[in-house]
Amino acid sequence: DLYRKVFVFRKDPNDAFVVLRAKLEQPLQNFTVCLRAYTHLSRPYSLFSYATKTQDNEILLFKPRPEEFRFYVGGKHVTFRAPESHWDWQHVCASWESATGIAEFWVNGKPWPRKGLQKGYTVGATAAILLGQEQDSFGGGFDVYNSFSGELSDVYMWDTALSPEKMRAAYLSLRLPPALLAWKSLSYEVKGDVVVKPRLRE
Repeated sequence: DLYRKVFVFRKDPNDAFVVLRAKLEQPLQNFTVCLRAYTHLSRPYSLFSYATKTQDNEILLFKPRPEEFRFYVGGKHVTFRAPESHWDWQHVCASWESATGIAEFWVNGKPWPRKGLQKGYTVGATAAILLGQEQDSFGGGFDVYNSFSGELSDVYMWDTALSPEKMRAAYLSLRLPPALLAWKSLSYEVKGDVVVKPRLRE
């Protein structure tokens, strides 16, 4: 049980990662991914990597530089600029819906202006889902200089685009709807130098 716990990725750069197992029955027309991260890194790094056999960046949350996020769906991406936060946890949520092609991005409980991305696309269900590395092939193809170093927590994924109320609830760690990936009941496997530790502060 990961309640009030974090994954600590100790080395920089590193070859460590965490494999997540989601209960995905069918391809996704909508989804939301949320997580909390705390890092000193200023080089590029991956936060959440969801790859299928045909598309390595099926879903990707990537940070090319401290004040910029890239949100990928089906290999295409939109960019969101956000203030640097070297000194605190940053909570991010990214959601997407196929019917409208609307991508939403929330940082610390606040929405950024919405963008258009991959209208009509379908996200494949047979996926390798990793924290800490960016996949360039299914389940592998890592570049250690895109690896994450620091602490990750509160990782969730839903097969819906969350409402604004639920986005704020995720930031505040309140009650959330049932999820494909839920932090408190996460099915995961650690590969390499990742340690599960209690959260240092709430």
